[in-house]
Amino acid sequence: MRRRFRTSNLSPRWGRILIKLKKKPKTYLIAGLIGLVTIGFIGYFIYVISGLPPLTQLEHYEPKLVTKIFSADSVLIKELYTQRREYIPYNQIPEYLKQAVLVTEDKKFWKHWGVDVRRLFKAALVDLIHMAKLEGASTITQQLARELYPSKLSREKTFTRKIREVITAVQIERTYAKSEILEMYLNSYYFGHGTYGIKSAADFYFNKDVKDLTLEECALLAALLKSPGGYSPIRRPQRALKRRNLVLALMFKNGVISRQQFETATNTPIVLGSGGHRETKKNIAPYFTEYIRQQLEDVFGKNLYTGGFTIYTTLDSRVQAAAEKAVQEFLPRLQKQVRKHILSKHLEEKILSTMIPDPKELDNILKDEAKRDSLLDRKAAVQVALVAINPHNGHILAMIGGRDFNESKFNRAVQAKRQPGSAFKPFIYTAVIDNGYSPDFEILNQPVVLFMPDGTRWIPRNYDRSQGGPTTLRDGLRLSLNLVAARLLQEIVKPSVVAEYAHRMGITTNIRPVDALALGTSEVIPLEITSAYGVFPNQGVWAKPMAVTKVINRNGEVLIENSPVRKEVLSEKVAYIMTDMLETVINRGTGVRARTTYGFDRPAGGKTGTTDEYTDAWFIGFTPQIVAGVWVGLDDPSMTLGPNQTGSVAALPIWAHFMKMAHDTLNLPYENFRMPPGVVRLKICKQSKKLASEYCPEVVEEVFDVNLAPKTICPIHTGKTNPSERLRSRKKKRVIF
Repeated sequence: MRRRFRTSNLSPRWGRILIKLKKKPKTYLIAGLIGLVTIGFIGYFIYVISGLPPLTQLEHYEPKLVTKIFSADSVLIKELYTQRREYIPYNQIPEYLKQAVLVTEDKKFWKHWGVDVRRLFKAALVDLIHMAKLEGASTITQQLARELYPSKLSREKTFTRKIREVITAVQIERTYAKSEILEMYLNSYYFGHGTYGIKSAADFYFNKDVKDLTLEECALLAALLKSPGGYSPIRRPQRALKRRNLVLALMFKNGVISRQQFETATNTPIVLGSGGHRETKKNIAPYFTEYIRQQLEDVFGKNLYTGGFTIYTTLDSRVQAAAEKAVQEFLPRLQKQVRKHILSKHLEEKILSTMIPDPKELDNILKDEAKRDSLLDRKAAVQVALVAINPHNGHILAMIGGRDFNESKFNRAVQAKRQPGSAFKPFIYTAVIDNGYSPDFEILNQPVVLFMPDGTRWIPRNYDRSQGGPTTLRDGLRLSLNLVAARLLQEIVKPSVVAEYAHRMGITTNIRPVDALALGTSEVIPLEITSAYGVFPNQGVWAKPMAVTKVINRNGEVLIENSPVRKEVLSEKVAYIMTDMLETVINRGTGVRARTTYGFDRPAGGKTGTTDEYTDAWFIGFTPQIVAGVWVGLDDPSMTLGPNQTGSVAALPIWAHFMKMAHDTLNLPYENFRMPPGVVRLKICKQSKKLASEYCPEVVEEVFDVNLAPKTICPIHTGKTNPSERLRSRKKKRVIF
């Protein structure tokens, strides 16, 4: 029985509608379907449009560019990038390269409006016949659209992606001129082996600027666009040659080159450049570039790797080369010495057991001398930190933060905190001199009791176990006498005062104000203590260490421009007196080997430093032009460099060799330290400490603050003898035969 519509419970309007549907069901069904299709089409259109890059993004093209870091002497020392790309304008791209790309990728580039319709339908027909994706139909503009907006236009082969690609290509054509599109394409596309853009590719493969590329080189680069990996001249040279010759053939066929050019070029083998970025090059100053990378990432974030910044630094590549050469010459000797010490103490099994827990495997390695020594050198690796600074402006000229950046990224020059030992003593003597004492002031070189940071009592001794009577400040510093330094802290200046001087001169680490400060027990950072020493040759002015001078963006706008930060922390007089005393250390003190063994003969001052058990070895010194600090040790402070590996033995050779090479390489003149007004150099009697007379048997030269200088002639040696002296003289002359 046919079911009837029950309209009694419906409104009159709905009743009429139901009656009409009953009379014409097909008409309304078709209308409904059309409506659904229309709604679906609109929805799909909105979906397609929503996946397109916004117009503002199309109008502001900013490719990911390489950030370049340059040394002060204009050497490229590092590149930072996610895509290694450098931009080059259209008018600097060779015509052969443009034509090679066009005949290969898009012959109708100059005629179409972003899409080659005929080529598109032809490709679709071929793919349909073979039921597979065989024919490419994308124009250069479409390829550029995919390259510029990978997040919007993925490389998956779908109908939706193709529609979006076509729409984006048309929009690009409406926004940019043809020459601009080709320029963007050649600067954006991937050419293999991590290179993006034609400029990076030319440098990588041929070590050439783009404008210097030959015909066959242009053809090879154009050949790579189809498949950079498949036609790599490095990995697949034969396939690359065939593809290059195919490009040359297309250029000949389309009248770009003559037959003679074609034949000559096809018979020319692929020759890759040498010395370019393609070859593995040692990274220049890796610890330094990593140091500034960390600083600038805090400012620019991830844009540092894509923004195409140009960063100018203070580092001098010539000074850096001298530093690396000095380290490379002496560090292997120190490593050999450490290994020798380990073997002599039979510590190899204990050390290697932490690396090789299996007793059987450990026993086999201990029997194999080569493997044993190799593992010992790795576990007990001697590390080094070297920093060189211009004391006048704080420019960091060279930086080494370890023996091998690839092995360890830890930058000991700026991150390590190590005890300085006697290298801290100049801060003690500075406080004493600044508080009204002169270098000829004497203090007993006798044992004292020191209180350590943990409250324990300790009686220090001099390195050579010596003791003595009254000793001048100059000799106490010259010979690095621990007993003199300890007595200065107990009798002349408080440890808290010395700590304040150290902080004023640029030390930021915690300096514990205890008596043991005399032996350098509070940790310091190599960069900071080296910078602090720069106060002496810079007439009392501390210059904050600086690594970056300027940062420029891709448009040539200056984003950062740093100027030296200087602060007067000592008077000129105190700085000069301390400089003169530290000169004595090198001329005839613990640093004399810089003169006698390594031939460094320029005016210079410096100080050695050694910690207990020869854990740390230091030498920090300066000339009027450069201040440099060297630390040598092992990362594990419980391990030693070995017996007698003092600062003068382990660190000074690197310092002296470096300073000699650096000054000679830069052709720096021999320059004396400038004596400021208010300081005088006088000849005094060694015994009385007064102005020397012609009768004084021992006369020494000393520098004084003019207000503290002796004013009277020696009262002891006057040329007149008293009765007791005459009597002793007669007794000496009475000789009985």
